[in-house]
Amino acid sequence: MKRFHIKLLPRVLIAIALGVGCGMFFPAWATRIFLTVNGLFGNFLDFIIPLLILGLVAPGIADLGRGAGRLLAITSALAYGFTLFSGFFTYGACDLAYPWLLDPAQNAAAFADAPASAALAPYFTIAMPPLMGVMTSLILAFTLGLGMAVTGSKALKGVMDDFKEIINRVIAGIVIPLLPLYIFGIFLSITTSGQVAGVMAVFVKIIAVIFILTVALLLIQFLVAGIVGRRNPLRLLRTMLPAYATALGTQSSAATIPVTLEQTIRNGVNRELAAFVVPLCATIHLSGSTMKIVACAMAIMLMSGMEMHFGQMAGFILMLGVTMVAAPGVPGGAIMAALGLLQSMLGFDEMAQGLMIALYIAMDSFGTATNVTGDGAIAVIVDRIYSRQQARRKKHGKTDERPSAQPGAA
Repeated sequence: MKRFHIKLLPRVLIAIALGVGCGMFFPAWATRIFLTVNGLFGNFLDFIIPLLILGLVAPGIADLGRGAGRLLAITSALAYGFTLFSGFFTYGACDLAYPWLLDPAQNAAAFADAPASAALAPYFTIAMPPLMGVMTSLILAFTLGLGMAVTGSKALKGVMDDFKEIINRVIAGIVIPLLPLYIFGIFLSITTSGQVAGVMAVFVKIIAVIFILTVALLLIQFLVAGIVGRRNPLRLLRTMLPAYATALGTQSSAATIPVTLEQTIRNGVNRELAAFVVPLCATIHLSGSTMKIVACAMAIMLMSGMEMHFGQMAGFILMLGVTMVAAPGVPGGAIMAALGLLQSMLGFDEMAQGLMIALYIAMDSFGTATNVTGDGAIAVIVDRIYSRQQARRKKHGKTDERPSAQPGAA
C-alpha cells in the first residue's frame, strides 16, 4: 500500500491545535516533558545554525560564479533587487499598519514572558555550544564562496558541495520532521501560561496583512516587467497563475520549475533563455519568503517590546537577501537559513524563533507561490535585455552568444 504522507503545513497546524488543546488540561509533569524536548531541540538548533549557514551559503555563492557571464550577472542582480525591494516594501507597509492594527498596548501581554509562578522548567538540559558564532560563520561562508567563484577550485567546491548535502539531509531528516513537535511544545507552554488567545489573534492579523502585501508585490513586479517588456502586465500575471497554483500544492520552487518554465515561455520569453532564467531564479529569487520573514519578525518585535529602527532593519534586510540564496529546496528551508540572522541581528530568543517558525510555515505555500510567480516577471525583463543585446550584436556583425540551459544549482 502507498504510504500515507501528511505535508509539513498540515502537521504544523495540527501541532498548534494540539498544543492549545492539550495546554488546557495537561498536568505540570507532562508539560515539563515536552519543555525538556523543546530545550534539547532548541540547543541543537543553536549548534547547527552556524554550520547550516556555512554549508548552504558558501556553495550558493560559488554557484553564482558559473554560467553565462553577463546574463548571469543581470539575472542575479534582478533577483536580488526584487528580493530587497520586497523586504523594504514590507518594512514600510508594516511600519505604517502594525501600530494601529496590532495595538501593542493591548496585545503585548500575549508575547510577554510568563509570570514566574506560572513558568515551568524542563527536567534537564544538555549544553550544545556551537563551533562558531553566527557572524563568524557568515563571514567565513562569504569568503569561501567568493574564493571558490574566483579561483574555480574544484577540490574545495567538491568538499563544500558534500558538506551542503549533509546539511540538507540534517534539515530534511531531523530538523523539519521535529518542527511540529517543537511547535507543539511552544504552544503547549503558551497555553499553560494563559497567553494563547492574544498570540492567535495577532497571528490571524499578520497572515491577513501578508496576503494583501503579496497581491500588491506581484502587481508591482509585473507592472515593471510589463513596462520593460512592453507587454500587458495583467496578461503576463494571469499567464503565470498556473505556476502560482502549482507552488501552493508543492511548497517547493524546484518542484514547480516545469510549470514555471512552460508558463514563462507562453509569456513570449525565448525558450533557451527561459531554461536559463527559471532554474536559476528558483534558487536565488525569494521575494515572497523575504516578505514573510520581515513582516513576521516586525510583528514579534513590536509585540515583545523589542527595539526596532530603520537602520537595524535595513541591515537585516540586506543580509537576508544574500542569505536567502542558501535556502534549501525543502518546505521551511528559508526560515531555517534566516534563523542565524534573526538571532544575531534582531536578538530573537528561543521563544521568538519558535513563533517565527510557526508563522512562517503556516504561510509557506503562499511565499513559495509568490517566489515562482515573480520568476516569470524577471524572465520577461531579462528576455527584453537579451533581445536588445542580440539586436546590437547582429547590427555590428558579431556572433550570437546563447545562455547555458542549466546555470548553477537549481
